[in-house]
Amino acid sequence: MGARERVIDCEELTRSFPSGVALDRLTLDVDRGEVLALLGPNGAGKTTTMRLLNGVLVPDSGRATVLGLDPWTDGDDLRSRTGVLTENAGLDERFTALENLEFVGRLRGMSGDEARRRGGELLERFGMSHRADVKVQGFSTGQRKRVALARALLHDPELLFLDEPTSGLDPAATRDVVDLIGSLASDHGRTVVLCTHFLGEAGKLASRMAVLFQGVLHAFGTPDALAAELWTAFEVQLDLGGEAPREVLAAVSALDAVQQAVPTTRGALVRTTGRDDVPAVVAACVGAGASVYGVAPRDPNLEDLYFAIEAKVGAQAAVGTGAEVTP
Repeated sequence: MGARERVIDCEELTRSFPSGVALDRLTLDVDRGEVLALLGPNGAGKTTTMRLLNGVLVPDSGRATVLGLDPWTDGDDLRSRTGVLTENAGLDERFTALENLEFVGRLRGMSGDEARRRGGELLERFGMSHRADVKVQGFSTGQRKRVALARALLHDPELLFLDEPTSGLDPAATRDVVDLIGSLASDHGRTVVLCTHFLGEAGKLASRMAVLFQGVLHAFGTPDALAAELWTAFEVQLDLGGEAPREVLAAVSALDAVQQAVPTTRGALVRTTGRDDVPAVVAACVGAGASVYGVAPRDPNLEDLYFAIEAKVGAQAAVGTGAEVTP
């Protein structure tokens, strides 16, 4: 297995605005071919991070290299190798989809023919070739996102910054855009930084995640590593042939080791302190008159981890100890 190639390496990045500190001593790294999900609520510092790493903002302090370049002294060179999708698509409504791409291509030094060819290929890839010659004024939010994503890829960038790519989309359009991003991430080592507060899309795409709250990095790593660090509970799906009756849930919940028991369409989801507690859970179900047809462990998903981190941050704030970054 070859050595990993570092694409982003930043240390102690800090940026303030008149309203306060937007990013406080951020340290992280991203390797080629990774999808890094920057997670956190609105105002957490995700967009500030992206703009700093692309050389659009200058930090108050700290250092970074992106694609081997200093974002603030080599910004033009860097941005010739990166693509950006902002939350607002920012298309010129006077132009057609293809004209928008041709215009940006010319700004990037392409000939008109090259920009039209490349733009046409991308619109076809993103299912928009039938709208290539239609003015974007009447496009839906999902169609605008597709054109904007094509624009970000026009010059075949090595690194993509995607800021809230599914914001404002309906579920069908969200699924389509997530699928498109997934295909882009698998393209010849392309690296993606995905800024989002939607956990579903991040869970499907991210190889690592960084969780920000109020400008501070509270967790950084692979989902598996963070699960091992943060998720101390053990959950099982119980198949009871139907939704668990109230008396069964009461019997299970009465066990000291059970933290939570909730009904599901096929039985119950039970959270315990560990795997060794499962036999007692099954016995409690049987004792309450239920038949247990199956027991399956449930691994924590990204939503579980995010809320575990959020709870940890809240607990730290409550006792005034400050926040520590999870390695």
